[in-house]
Amino acid sequence: MSPVEHLQELHGLPAFDFPAPGAQQELPQAGAVAWRLAVDPYRDGSDTEFGDLWDRFLDSVDPAGVRAIVVGQWDEPYDNDSGVIVRLLVDARERLTGLQAVFIGDLEMEEAEISWIEQSDVTPVLDAYPLLEEFGVRGGTALRFPAIRHKVLRILRFEAGGLPGEVVRGVAASELPALEQLDMWLGVEGYGGDATVADLAPILAGGQFPALRHLGLRNSEIQDEIAAAVASAPVVAQLTSLDLSLGVLSDEGVTALLGGQPLTHLDSLDLHHNFVTEPVAQRIRVALEPSGVEVDLSETGDTWEDGGVVHRFTAVAE
Repeated sequence: MSPVEHLQELHGLPAFDFPAPGAQQELPQAGAVAWRLAVDPYRDGSDTEFGDLWDRFLDSVDPAGVRAIVVGQWDEPYDNDSGVIVRLLVDARERLTGLQAVFIGDLEMEEAEISWIEQSDVTPVLDAYPLLEEFGVRGGTALRFPAIRHKVLRILRFEAGGLPGEVVRGVAASELPALEQLDMWLGVEGYGGDATVADLAPILAGGQFPALRHLGLRNSEIQDEIAAAVASAPVVAQLTSLDLSLGVLSDEGVTALLGGQPLTHLDSLDLHHNFVTEPVAQRIRVALEPSGVEVDLSETGDTWEDGGVVHRFTAVAE
């Protein structure tokens, strides 16, 4: 199963596709669903533009009652600059007064590879909605996230085949006192994922996000280095769940975790999609599962051999 699929829910609300023009479909209450807004990626002969869809949406529901919005396809592949989405959201801030959650870029591979999704500076959305509790983005190309201050945001998620180091540094420098969950798919350098362990240092040091309980540092080609840093990171003591999945984690990274600080206080440790041998996998199970930690070591990642050199792949890149 690909980790890049349409969201089925956001902010605890089921995703509902806002219907195309002319569709005879009864609409749910504004706050009962996460509204997924998208134009057909292949048009099917339709000339509907996202801006028209957006206007019709705001005129068809009670904007003040909308709690969650999922933005899917908004233009043709290779022409997906999210700046237009950011502007639409910012301009609607006086109408969408109850908005609590936003996800930008809910595209599957059949619509656009994750590296094709052109993002932008998305922080104006957070500035425009001081009561926003959850924010997510798919796609790291051209993504910007300069340091911000937001008092209410609880969940922040970045899904990318390559997350720019600049974005990681911006997150690490942000003031987010209510942040409980942080997920970052760091990706690979070939697709712009140039973040380093040093960029993560303010997060790993603890204290930057005092309410943080879940940390996901995922889908990385430096997963062993990240695991070694996490093994002694003060932030781990405040977590209830840790996610190092989707990357190229090997015996080296798991051995570092085993030799580091205790992890027995965690509820879950997600290491799925890995390159860990069974003896080492069994060691961490034996170390943690008797304490009630749910350890996920499922799914062996793909490898490719070239001239005797074995190459390992993250779950998501292009």
